[in-house]
Amino acid sequence: MTSSSDRSTAVDVKGTYEVRTYGCQMNVHDSERLSGLLEGAGYTRAPEGSDGDADVVVFNTCAVRENADNKLYGNLGRLAPMKTKRPGMQIAVGGCLAQKDRDTIVQRAPWVDVVFGTHNIGKLPVLLERARVQEQAQVEIAESLEAFPSTLPTRRESAYAAWVSISVGCNNTCTFCIVPALRGKEEDRRPGDILAEVEALVAEGVSEITLLGQNVNAYGSDLGDREAFSKLLRACGRIEGLERVRFTSPHPRDFTDDVIAAMAETPNVMPQLHMPMQSGSDTILRAMRRSYRQERFLGIIEKVRAAIPHAAISTDIIVGFPGETEEDFEQTMHAVREARFANAFTFQYSKRPGTPAADMEGQIPKEVVQERYMRLVALQEEISWEENKKQVGRTLEVMVAEGEGRKDGATHRLSGRAPDNRLVHFTKPEGEVRPGDVVTVDITYAAPHHLLAEGPTLSVRRTRAGDAWEKRNAAPAQPQGVMLGIPTLGVPAPLPEAVSGCALPASS
Repeated sequence: MTSSSDRSTAVDVKGTYEVRTYGCQMNVHDSERLSGLLEGAGYTRAPEGSDGDADVVVFNTCAVRENADNKLYGNLGRLAPMKTKRPGMQIAVGGCLAQKDRDTIVQRAPWVDVVFGTHNIGKLPVLLERARVQEQAQVEIAESLEAFPSTLPTRRESAYAAWVSISVGCNNTCTFCIVPALRGKEEDRRPGDILAEVEALVAEGVSEITLLGQNVNAYGSDLGDREAFSKLLRACGRIEGLERVRFTSPHPRDFTDDVIAAMAETPNVMPQLHMPMQSGSDTILRAMRRSYRQERFLGIIEKVRAAIPHAAISTDIIVGFPGETEEDFEQTMHAVREARFANAFTFQYSKRPGTPAADMEGQIPKEVVQERYMRLVALQEEISWEENKKQVGRTLEVMVAEGEGRKDGATHRLSGRAPDNRLVHFTKPEGEVRPGDVVTVDITYAAPHHLLAEGPTLSVRRTRAGDAWEKRNAAPAQPQGVMLGIPTLGVPAPLPEAVSGCALPASS
């Protein structure tokens, strides 16, 4: 491990890096690790808006969209002339598309220096150095996980909240999803390792964690304990200083009563649930190889609401899956009316190369898919607004967030998340309020996608998380000290609009 003086010298030699992330929250967290690896190897992060003007540019790719490869090669093409003008610049491609198209990336973009997969992200610094020394592209794709990625250095993106991976891979065989083929079978971390990471994060000031897995509530199948996930939630509840616990994304097949009880009985587990439905039609669910049916799904929602009355429930829905009839679509509309989701990540089916659904008969014409999609969006917008209106008059504790209110400067407001993860914009109080601090506000107005607290802030609670944010932002600009296997600070990005059919909501 290098000393700080050694690291400063290395930075001068190795220069800057930029990581561009596409896809699900697992990729977002992997990119935190890639950043940690590069900073540990002596690189510094390029300024925001560098747009490829860095010594190393890394693409962490997603393979779940039909045009994912076109997007990647378009971006690579824009960097080619920049690399020609900048001797020594390196370009690396990793993630799911790299795992899938390992043999074609360098052929189509010969200016790429490194190609690595989902199982060996820890090799990136070594591969970059090897490519530099040998002056030729390095393509290294591991077929199975070499080491659990949470042992890698991590450059967390904020000081008050963090992702914590509890498993990697997936054992499901959904016909629309290529994730199991690219990320492998589920492998679970040991509970002690997970809790040690959470405790280390809390000691650094983090007050909110999100447990992350491709199928998070299947946790324990690799350990031989069917109640391992509910036990993990309860164990998180015993960690002093941990104020908020969330998780994403569960699968209805594995969502058992012990998990609902743990959510209801553990005070710091938030009243929020993201439960991917995908379709309300039993026929389509069968074609998707989803192991539940509409009745089972709605039954889970009913149980959650009985145990946690104020829970906000969100979902993923695919419109236009091959073979979907108007009757099938109406079943989805019916399920949406019954479930009354706080919000839904809805998107039009698109072929995922390499999935069974891509070759199914009955592909739906685009204009039909678009028309159904617009009807579903309109219904969900109406329900979201009605559900948000029920929040008016409630007094909520809001954890102040960074960068969630795009108009905050113009409106003299701040923004944050309620316990159920609803976005709240509130009047800026006279005193200092930092990201990670907690304010108490009265909700006065509701829109479909946010709440407003237009009156005065009732109270401001300064937190250790706010202290951590202040400390980080007061420090002079320099590489984050990142030690192998010990997490630094971080924040999950706001839950993005889903563009994939995987269990995890995905960013664009």
